[in-house]
Amino acid sequence: MTETTVAPERTETEAPQRGYIGVNVPRKEDKRLVQGEGLFVDDVKRHGMAYVHFVRSPYAHARIASVDVSKAEALDGVYGTLTGDEVAELTDPFFQIAPPPGGHVKDYALAVGRVRHVGEPVVAVAARTRELARDAADLVEVEYEPLDPIVDPERAADPDAPQLHDDVPSNTIWNGHFDYGDYDGALAAADKVIRIKRLHFDRFSSTPLETSGAVVEYNRGTGQWTLHCNNQFPGFAIIMMAPALRTGMDKLRFVSQDVGGGFGNKICTHPQLVALCLLSRKLKRACQWTEWRTEQHMANSHGNERVFLDVEVPVTDDGLMLGFKARMIDDCGAYTRYEPLGCIIWAQVTPGAYRWRNVRVEFTQVCTNKSPCGPNRGYSRMQHLWFTERVMDVVADELKLDRVAVRKKNYIRADEMPYETPNGCIYDSGDYALCLDKALELVDYESIEERRREAESRGKLLGVGIGSTLDSGTNNFGQATLVNPELQYSVNNEVASVKLDIFGEIVVTLGTTPQGQGHETTAAQIVADILGVTPDDVNVRPGHDSYWNSHAGFSGTYASQFAVTGLGAVKGATEMLADQIRTLAGAVLGGVPPEQIELAEGFARIKGNPEAALPFMACGAIVNANNAVLPLELRDITLNCRYVYVPPHQLPDKERKYGNLTLTYATQIHACVVEVDEETGSYEIVDYGAVDDCGVRINPQIVEGQVHGATAQALGAATHETFAYDEQGNLLTPNFYDYHVPHALDMPPLKTGYIESPSPFTPLGAKGMGEGGGAGLSAVCSALQDALRPVGRPIVYDSCNPYWRVWEMLRDPAKTRENVEVETR
Repeated sequence: MTETTVAPERTETEAPQRGYIGVNVPRKEDKRLVQGEGLFVDDVKRHGMAYVHFVRSPYAHARIASVDVSKAEALDGVYGTLTGDEVAELTDPFFQIAPPPGGHVKDYALAVGRVRHVGEPVVAVAARTRELARDAADLVEVEYEPLDPIVDPERAADPDAPQLHDDVPSNTIWNGHFDYGDYDGALAAADKVIRIKRLHFDRFSSTPLETSGAVVEYNRGTGQWTLHCNNQFPGFAIIMMAPALRTGMDKLRFVSQDVGGGFGNKICTHPQLVALCLLSRKLKRACQWTEWRTEQHMANSHGNERVFLDVEVPVTDDGLMLGFKARMIDDCGAYTRYEPLGCIIWAQVTPGAYRWRNVRVEFTQVCTNKSPCGPNRGYSRMQHLWFTERVMDVVADELKLDRVAVRKKNYIRADEMPYETPNGCIYDSGDYALCLDKALELVDYESIEERRREAESRGKLLGVGIGSTLDSGTNNFGQATLVNPELQYSVNNEVASVKLDIFGEIVVTLGTTPQGQGHETTAAQIVADILGVTPDDVNVRPGHDSYWNSHAGFSGTYASQFAVTGLGAVKGATEMLADQIRTLAGAVLGGVPPEQIELAEGFARIKGNPEAALPFMACGAIVNANNAVLPLELRDITLNCRYVYVPPHQLPDKERKYGNLTLTYATQIHACVVEVDEETGSYEIVDYGAVDDCGVRINPQIVEGQVHGATAQALGAATHETFAYDEQGNLLTPNFYDYHVPHALDMPPLKTGYIESPSPFTPLGAKGMGEGGGAGLSAVCSALQDALRPVGRPIVYDSCNPYWRVWEMLRDPAKTRENVEVETR
């Protein structure tokens, strides 16, 4: 059951439709993609280009005693190599976001002196073919002196733990305290206090269909690099790479057309890109690298692992939660890269969907001998929202209260929107209780007890679970100053340009880097509405080029913001163009005021007099080729309009860690029904409902695709996907043989619904969305805990619950019960 709006059909004789927002306009991108005519990184070829393969560390922690590349370089067809010593000589360490001591981490494109995780690149080999480069890499001789690794984030800060970075004592990247409201007062007012000793959120990744890659060329005459790559946040990559390469930002040109998914995994590829830049300059030829899937698992960005300790929840007897306290340890892996931004981004959703006013958190981020972490769909917020949902279920179950009633009692109410959270974030709009009602209706919640009895007759345990998540979008980068007050970051921006060419063609250039979200389509819908044409009349340039005048400091596609920043820029530029067309047409048509000119069907015409009209082609021709006919006061009309959208953010309060950290909050609330086999622990999701609210839906079908994708990601993470390491730091799930992502046949019957709560803060009333998969993680954990209640009431303490973990809870439910205690005041 999917609620959508169907685009009405019209005949050629009918007038063009007005109002394309909210309509399922067919995606402009799909024709080239389904016909195999897309242009991805691996499709870019250059004469004589070198294929690059990285020699990677087999150790989690070791000193590099020596590197010998002579045998590899002697192999016929090998063009050259790049070592860590060369990198250290030719580049500076990457800029660090963290303040000292975490800011003292020295991170290079290749390992320098020491390796700190299995899979860390040590040497780059360039050869005539991809296969030859891989064979030559096997001939590189690296002598290692193994060191003890640390893989447990709870032990990483112990005095006797192995230290990863000489200048980062106790492996502690960042530590901070967050204290909002009056937690001590909430504790004193409580009837009961629920304590949870430990909850654990697993590492996992979003495994985009297309792995990371690039073709990098160096122009020796200009000193410029052109990078054809699938990095999804060129603005950030350029900021990181230019100082490291000791060059200007304009010497790095990022180009992409089609990208096969990103999900945050393709933000922190700057180390590999710097290695390719150095190789292309050294070898005087283009260098190509495409990541193997095992490399993607071992050394690309993982989603953050997080441990929640000493959780304390003061609550009244009727289930009103007065606050919470917790100690949180975040594992960022061997290097910081995008971190420690995750140490503050969780605070965008401090109370989750609930009315907690009193919060006390000690947050610590540590480094371990595991792959570095970075943004992953739902970055940092997913972990925290899973925590708030686990707390809701544990508290409701311990008090023997109805989970639905407890949620509704604690949900932020629709009549409280916009709602200011304890730490100063502003939830713009939403109706969580209504979304929950719709989600429960989708899974026929009223029949659950009857279905539970029927399942029991077949030897199954049936449970129903709820997951409530918020997709906060359009970052205020000023939040970075809450982890490092010295950073010169604030607000956000995005750029678009819209022009009317000499033949009347409408051309849109975006600053974003789409990875399948349908930017060309939704941008065309906005332009069509403003200019009175159809989306087919709008040419949106595919992809991204940082040399276009639509690139800005934060250009990219990330953090659920295109519907606000990207389309906000498109709307602003198109409105500027519309004003210029009206002014021009008014002058040409006899001095008519611009407000008397309307735009429709490719004409600028006088209102009430459709015969007095100027075609867009004539407007374009006058300005671009015949502008001598214009009076001097109109010659500043260019019909080429650039607009920078800047969200209405302010700098947060650094001392109080207080302020609005993001602009919009989309909602996804999911309901999940599972059946568990009591003998084996195997389980099946037998019913599933997902309800989203992303404000005004520009293109409902695209929204539906995002809901389906985010749900699939969440269900994979809840049931199978985890990056597990042994004590020696070896990754035990390095490829799809061991790391199972959901196939189509793994997906349950998915029913969807929606509401629309327009944002009062955005140009179109829309909100960014697509990162709501956290609801699925929480819903599965919730359903499992509900199903297992008859067999000792075990607590689901981990985010990932494969069959063996459910079997363990069935065999020894008391073990997890030791994790919880209830104090009556």
